[in-house]
Amino acid sequence: MSDLVKSQNSAVAVAKQGAGGGDTHQYLTFTLGSEMFAVGILNVKEIIEYGNLTEIPMMPAFIRGVINLRGAVVPVVDLAARFTHGKISAVQRRTCIVIVEVRQEDAKHDIGIMVDAVSEVLEIQASEIEPPPSFGAKIRADFIAGMGKVAGKFVIILQIDRVLSVDEMALLANVAEASPEAINAA
Repeated sequence: MSDLVKSQNSAVAVAKQGAGGGDTHQYLTFTLGSEMFAVGILNVKEIIEYGNLTEIPMMPAFIRGVINLRGAVVPVVDLAARFTHGKISAVQRRTCIVIVEVRQEDAKHDIGIMVDAVSEVLEIQASEIEPPPSFGAKIRADFIAGMGKVAGKFVIILQIDRVLSVDEMALLANVAEASPEAINAA
């Protein structure tokens, strides 16, 4: 697993160096269940092995806990649970944490997202990205930046700042503290 993480970290570094210019954008792709998702490579800081989480009591189910990342406390969000309102993902052999940088107003936050497996860094032409569907997706439409067409299949490109909105997650945490059943209704 550590070799996979090292090679993925190298891929992220190379992609960041080559990012920019033209109407081709680079995305880190990963799987959650049977779906393929992507986040803009410029949001990705690193990929680490899953483990050493400290659980925080009275948090929504999608917040798995926090990790110590070189002295910084970084929350870890179970992305599948975030999308399904609380159904926690099982940890598998290829489960890892992608550390992303999220901007909220003038602040930047590092947040870990738990994914089933990291796939690869892809370049997707802007012309190959369709607008998000208005209905039918398993996740909220405002979480989707677009649908990238890659080798005849769609990759769901996430609007990561919206998915990991610190304000919204704090609100959900407050709701969970007041009533654990209320979080499933949100």
